[in-house]
Amino acid sequence: MTETPPRVREEILAYYARGREDARLRQGGAPAGRLEFWRTQDVLRRLLPAAPARILDVGGGSGVHADWLARDGHAVELVDPVPLHVEQAARLPGVTARLGDARELAAPDASHDVVLLLGPLYHLTERADRLRALAEARRVVRPGGLVVAATINRYAQLHDLLREERYFTPEVRERTDAVLVDGRHPYHDEGFFTVAHFAAPDEVTAEFTDARLIAAGQYGVEGVAWLMGGVEDWLDDPERREAVLAACRRIESEPTLLGASGHLLTAGRRRPA
Repeated sequence: MTETPPRVREEILAYYARGREDARLRQGGAPAGRLEFWRTQDVLRRLLPAAPARILDVGGGSGVHADWLARDGHAVELVDPVPLHVEQAARLPGVTARLGDARELAAPDASHDVVLLLGPLYHLTERADRLRALAEARRVVRPGGLVVAATINRYAQLHDLLREERYFTPEVRERTDAVLVDGRHPYHDEGFFTVAHFAAPDEVTAEFTDARLIAAGQYGVEGVAWLMGGVEDWLDDPERREAVLAACRRIESEPTLLGASGHLLTAGRRRPA
């Protein structure tokens, strides 16, 4: 198949072309980037099949997760619409990287054991586009194979800006409250993020089902720990870090707390042949 040129809004491309996302996750940064990074590893390592699995990392950015996946022994292919990300990921040992669009993958049918969508569903603001990306993931994963998608929770910005006391600014509060209506986060020149969709947990499972994937579990990535002011300092202490990760793990699938996390991982499978 021929790769279709990515169709991504200029505001989104410009946001990620700044090259800050890799450092936010690896080195830490608001909101709780290292916690998101370590907890994503923690959940995925329990869900993934034994190495070597064939993994397609769709929207994999600079390869921040592809890096450790390859070092774990998996065969990793990364697709991303941002040229800078593809250049960065292509330098990683064991990772193949190319430009691509989550809605039109060049991979053959049933060619991978796992498909990861750890970024695309954030920025596909139309439901039809999200369903198309999930349907493409279902197409290229083998029967019985695993699909894992990350989403930003509907109330993440409200929680984050309230914690940082920026919510008390009337203009910020008005914009933040508007996102709660339908999850649409618009572009603002002085905004905190770019164009995005913030999803409710049950919305994601419904979209998995409509894309003919069997939803198999949901996992709050940061739990409530990301809302605590000292969490970045706690992560510098190995003993405290393990305690934080364990605490997040204990509540990761508690239905009443799923929406409190900043990010959510939803796992599903293609029906066996």
